[in-house]
Amino acid sequence: MENPLISILTPFKNTSQFLTECLESIVNQSHTNWELIIVDDHSTDDSYAIVFAFAEMDKRIKLIKNSGAGIIDALRLAYSKSNGTYITRMDSDDIMHPNKLSIMLNDLQTHGPKHIALGLVNYFSKAGIGDGYAKYESWLNALTSKGDNYSEIYKECVIPSPCWMLHRNDFELCGAFTPNRYPEDYDLAFRFYKNEMCCIPTTSVLHYWRDYSTRASRTDDHYAENHFLELKVDYFLELNYEPSRPLTIWGAGQKGKKVAKLLKERNVPFIWICDNPKKIGKHIYDELLYSFEHLNTLKHPQSIVSVANTEAQLEIKQYLKSLQMASMMDYFFFC
Repeated sequence: MENPLISILTPFKNTSQFLTECLESIVNQSHTNWELIIVDDHSTDDSYAIVFAFAEMDKRIKLIKNSGAGIIDALRLAYSKSNGTYITRMDSDDIMHPNKLSIMLNDLQTHGPKHIALGLVNYFSKAGIGDGYAKYESWLNALTSKGDNYSEIYKECVIPSPCWMLHRNDFELCGAFTPNRYPEDYDLAFRFYKNEMCCIPTTSVLHYWRDYSTRASRTDDHYAENHFLELKVDYFLELNYEPSRPLTIWGAGQKGKKVAKLLKERNVPFIWICDNPKKIGKHIYDELLYSFEHLNTLKHPQSIVSVANTEAQLEIKQYLKSLQMASMMDYFFFC
């Protein structure tokens, strides 16, 4: 097969304690025809000096300073300087499996255009991985192993942000890093879904995802839950909502209330249902809450499920199936 150039796009900011390990994992890739476009997003530690030393030793590493501010500007700048036939992203605090690039490239060359190569991920941390991240890893890898990632896209980001690769033409088709919307990785996953990029199944762990207390996804306001819900609602209305059908929200907890508020702001009518007897018959935001059994009286409804409890979700799913409602057509889990 061909030996095309792969562009690796990496923003970094104050990750000096992790950069050496990250860069070594890139330099030691079994596929050697790559370029690393790595952008310093105004670091105040010695991160720039570390990358500069690597760039002096390996001309495949192109070090740039961010002319804007933030990860989207950094990614946009990196992409504008890239030349690769294939595009991938890497985080400066993570580690690549030695065969990551070669395996993903082989998958793309085998399957052709309109495909996205993925890898299983493994979280690691000196402090140990919490239950939430362990569950996310297990859930994400289960989807990726089947290439069934989009089936639960409204729950959480189904494409691991530092572990995807696709052809440059397909990346352009999806809008690259043009949108100025956070969380940028989740927005990109929705654009992959929108443009029908098929996820290639894999059973290979290709990315080691580092967790620590100051990582951006834990501390940056751009990754707060309210941004996720706004993104979900907007893409749902664009891609899956059918205005001719009645729309319901199932659940009146914090997330259900946020979804309801977002729909009202967008002038989208809905019927609110729940299974909490203390809330049924009450009004929230001037909307009457019905029993979940009201769903059975509606003609061909769609339902956004905002209930987070795992056991309750299973019960809800069984009830929806008993009504012959299908996932990602008739009902959508938003958490």
